[in-house]
Amino acid sequence: MTEWMGLVAGTAFAAGLNLYATVATLGLLQRFHVATLPPSLAVLSHPVVIGVALVLFAVEFVADKVPFFDNVWDAVHTFIRPPAAAILAYAAVAGIDEPWRVAAALIAGGVALTSHGTKASARAAVNTSPEPISNGILSTTEDVIAIGLAWLAATHPVLTLVLTAILLVAAVVVLTLIYRLLKRVFGGARTSRPAT
Repeated sequence: MTEWMGLVAGTAFAAGLNLYATVATLGLLQRFHVATLPPSLAVLSHPVVIGVALVLFAVEFVADKVPFFDNVWDAVHTFIRPPAAAILAYAAVAGIDEPWRVAAALIAGGVALTSHGTKASARAAVNTSPEPISNGILSTTEDVIAIGLAWLAATHPVLTLVLTAILLVAAVVVLTLIYRLLKRVFGGARTSRPAT
Protein backbone atom coordinates (compact mmCIF):
# COMPACT_ATOMS: atom_id res chain seq x y z
CA MET A 1 0.00 0.00 0.00
CA THR A 2 2.84 2.40 0.83
CA GLU A 3 4.38 1.77 -2.58
CA TRP A 4 1.33 2.78 -4.58
CA MET A 5 0.84 5.78 -2.28
CA GLY A 6 4.41 6.89 -3.05
CA LEU A 7 3.90 6.42 -6.78
CA VAL A 8 0.61 8.34 -6.71
CA ALA A 9 1.85 11.20 -4.50
CA GLY A 10 5.18 11.67 -6.27
CA THR A 11 3.68 11.49 -9.74
CA ALA A 12 0.94 13.93 -8.75
CA PHE A 13 3.37 16.49 -7.34
CA ALA A 14 5.57 16.17 -10.44
CA ALA A 15 2.56 16.49 -12.76
CA GLY A 16 1.55 19.69 -10.98
CA LEU A 17 4.92 21.16 -11.93
CA ASN A 18 5.18 19.75 -15.44
CA LEU A 19 2.66 17.18 -16.62
CA TYR A 20 4.30 16.46 -19.96
CA ALA A 21 7.77 15.89 -18.48
CA THR A 22 6.21 13.56 -15.91
CA VAL A 23 4.34 11.47 -18.47
CA ALA A 24 7.36 11.32 -20.80
CA THR A 25 9.66 10.29 -17.95
CA LEU A 26 7.33 7.53 -16.73
CA GLY A 27 6.84 6.28 -20.27
CA LEU A 28 10.57 6.22 -21.03
CA LEU A 29 11.36 4.48 -17.74
CA GLN A 30 8.86 1.74 -18.56
CA ARG A 31 9.88 1.50 -22.22
CA PHE A 32 13.57 1.04 -21.42
CA HIS A 33 12.87 -1.27 -18.46
CA VAL A 34 14.41 1.09 -15.91
CA ALA A 35 11.23 0.81 -13.83
CA THR A 36 8.11 -1.30 -13.90
CA LEU A 37 4.90 0.69 -13.74
CA PRO A 38 1.57 -0.86 -12.78
CA PRO A 39 0.07 -2.68 -15.79
CA SER A 40 -2.67 -0.05 -16.00
CA LEU A 41 0.00 2.60 -16.73
CA ALA A 42 1.82 0.52 -19.36
CA VAL A 43 0.14 2.64 -22.05
CA LEU A 44 2.49 5.48 -21.07
CA SER A 45 5.35 3.54 -22.69
CA HIS A 46 3.65 3.50 -26.10
CA PRO A 47 5.73 5.45 -28.67
CA VAL A 48 2.76 7.69 -29.55
CA VAL A 49 2.20 8.68 -25.90
CA ILE A 50 5.92 9.28 -25.35
CA GLY A 51 6.20 11.25 -28.59
CA VAL A 52 3.24 13.51 -27.83
CA ALA A 53 4.45 14.04 -24.26
CA LEU A 54 7.95 14.97 -25.47
CA VAL A 55 6.60 17.42 -28.06
CA LEU A 56 4.34 19.06 -25.48
CA PHE A 57 7.24 19.13 -23.01
CA ALA A 58 9.35 20.96 -25.61
CA VAL A 59 6.54 23.48 -26.16
CA GLU A 60 6.16 23.98 -22.41
CA PHE A 61 9.94 24.24 -21.97
CA VAL A 62 9.96 27.26 -24.30
CA ALA A 63 6.64 28.77 -23.16
CA ASP A 64 7.68 28.53 -19.52
CA LYS A 65 10.77 30.68 -20.11
CA VAL A 66 8.85 33.68 -21.48
CA PRO A 67 7.93 36.11 -18.69
CA PHE A 68 4.20 36.82 -18.39
CA PHE A 69 3.34 34.31 -21.15
CA ASP A 70 4.23 31.65 -18.59
CA ASN A 71 1.50 33.09 -16.33
CA VAL A 72 -1.08 32.57 -19.09
CA TRP A 73 0.30 29.07 -19.70
CA ASP A 74 -0.01 28.25 -15.99
CA ALA A 75 -3.55 29.68 -15.83
CA VAL A 76 -4.65 27.40 -18.68
CA HIS A 77 -2.88 24.41 -17.10
CA THR A 78 -4.78 24.89 -13.86
CA PHE A 79 -7.52 22.99 -15.69
CA ILE A 80 -5.14 20.37 -17.14
CA ARG A 81 -2.47 19.37 -14.59
CA PRO A 82 -4.59 18.48 -11.52
CA PRO A 83 -7.24 16.52 -13.48
CA ALA A 84 -4.52 14.67 -15.40
CA ALA A 85 -2.77 13.80 -12.11
CA ALA A 86 -6.08 12.47 -10.79
CA ILE A 87 -6.54 10.33 -13.91
CA LEU A 88 -2.99 8.97 -13.65
CA ALA A 89 -3.56 8.11 -9.97
CA TYR A 90 -6.89 6.42 -10.71
CA ALA A 91 -5.21 4.31 -13.40
CA ALA A 92 -2.15 3.54 -11.26
CA VAL A 93 -4.20 1.87 -8.52
CA ALA A 94 -6.39 -0.25 -10.79
CA GLY A 95 -6.02 -3.31 -8.58
CA ILE A 96 -7.62 -1.89 -5.43
CA ASP A 97 -11.25 -1.36 -4.37
CA GLU A 98 -13.13 1.40 -6.18
CA PRO A 99 -13.59 3.73 -3.15
CA TRP A 100 -9.82 3.72 -2.61
CA ARG A 101 -9.20 4.42 -6.29
CA VAL A 102 -11.48 7.44 -6.13
CA ALA A 103 -9.78 8.58 -2.91
CA ALA A 104 -6.36 8.20 -4.58
CA ALA A 105 -7.55 10.29 -7.53
CA LEU A 106 -8.89 13.01 -5.24
CA ILE A 107 -5.67 13.11 -3.20
CA ALA A 108 -3.54 13.19 -6.36
CA GLY A 109 -5.61 16.04 -7.78
CA GLY A 110 -5.14 17.98 -4.53
CA VAL A 111 -1.40 17.32 -4.45
CA ALA A 112 -1.04 18.40 -8.09
CA LEU A 113 -3.13 21.51 -7.46
CA THR A 114 -0.87 22.41 -4.52
CA SER A 115 2.36 22.03 -6.50
CA HIS A 116 0.83 23.75 -9.54
CA GLY A 117 -0.51 26.60 -7.39
CA THR A 118 2.89 27.08 -5.78
CA LYS A 119 4.60 27.05 -9.18
CA ALA A 120 2.14 29.54 -10.67
CA SER A 121 2.29 31.85 -7.64
CA ALA A 122 6.08 31.80 -7.46
CA ARG A 123 6.28 32.49 -11.17
CA ALA A 124 3.90 35.45 -10.90
CA ALA A 125 6.01 36.85 -8.06
CA VAL A 126 9.27 36.37 -10.01
CA ASN A 127 7.79 38.07 -13.08
CA THR A 128 7.57 41.32 -11.12
CA SER A 129 11.37 41.46 -11.30
CA PRO A 130 12.68 43.32 -14.39
CA GLU A 131 15.44 40.81 -15.15
CA PRO A 132 14.58 37.66 -17.17
CA ILE A 133 17.28 35.31 -15.80
CA SER A 134 15.50 34.28 -12.58
CA ASN A 135 12.45 33.17 -14.57
CA GLY A 136 14.53 30.79 -16.69
CA ILE A 137 16.37 29.42 -13.66
CA LEU A 138 13.11 28.81 -11.80
CA SER A 139 11.52 27.13 -14.83
CA THR A 140 14.49 24.84 -15.39
CA THR A 141 14.54 23.93 -11.69
CA GLU A 142 10.85 23.00 -11.85
CA ASP A 143 11.52 20.77 -14.88
CA VAL A 144 14.39 19.02 -13.11
CA ILE A 145 12.27 18.46 -9.99
CA ALA A 146 9.37 17.08 -12.07
CA ILE A 147 11.61 14.65 -13.97
CA GLY A 148 13.54 13.63 -10.86
CA LEU A 149 10.42 13.13 -8.79
CA ALA A 150 8.75 11.06 -11.54
CA TRP A 151 11.85 8.87 -11.73
CA LEU A 152 11.97 8.55 -7.94
CA ALA A 153 8.24 7.73 -7.75
CA ALA A 154 8.67 4.90 -10.27
CA THR A 155 11.86 3.47 -8.76
CA HIS A 156 11.70 4.28 -5.02
CA PRO A 157 8.05 4.95 -4.12
CA VAL A 158 8.44 4.71 -0.33
CA LEU A 159 11.22 7.32 -0.30
CA THR A 160 9.10 9.41 -2.68
CA LEU A 161 6.20 9.39 -0.24
CA VAL A 162 8.40 10.95 2.45
CA LEU A 163 9.93 13.44 0.03
CA THR A 164 6.52 14.45 -1.33
CA ALA A 165 5.25 15.10 2.21
CA ILE A 166 8.25 17.41 2.77
CA LEU A 167 7.64 19.14 -0.58
CA LEU A 168 3.97 19.67 0.28
CA VAL A 169 4.89 21.34 3.57
CA ALA A 170 7.45 23.49 1.74
CA ALA A 171 4.81 24.40 -0.87
CA VAL A 172 2.38 25.55 1.81
CA VAL A 173 5.13 27.65 3.42
CA VAL A 174 6.04 29.22 0.06
CA LEU A 175 2.38 29.95 -0.72
CA THR A 176 1.97 31.60 2.69
CA LEU A 177 5.06 33.76 2.16
CA ILE A 178 3.92 34.79 -1.33
CA TYR A 179 0.46 35.64 0.01
CA ARG A 180 1.97 37.83 2.75
CA LEU A 181 4.28 39.52 0.26
CA LEU A 182 1.46 40.28 -2.16
CA LYS A 183 -0.75 41.49 0.69
CA ARG A 184 2.01 43.83 1.83
CA VAL A 185 2.69 45.11 -1.72
CA PHE A 186 -0.93 45.65 -2.67
CA GLY A 187 -1.95 46.75 0.81
CA GLY A 188 0.82 49.35 0.76
CA ALA A 189 -0.28 50.53 -2.68
CA ARG A 190 -3.82 51.02 -1.41
CA THR A 191 -2.76 53.02 1.63
CA SER A 192 -0.38 55.24 -0.37
CA ARG A 193 -3.07 56.23 -2.87
CA PRO A 194 -4.02 59.92 -2.43
CA ALA A 195 -7.51 60.64 -1.13
CA THR A 196 -9.94 62.17 -3.61
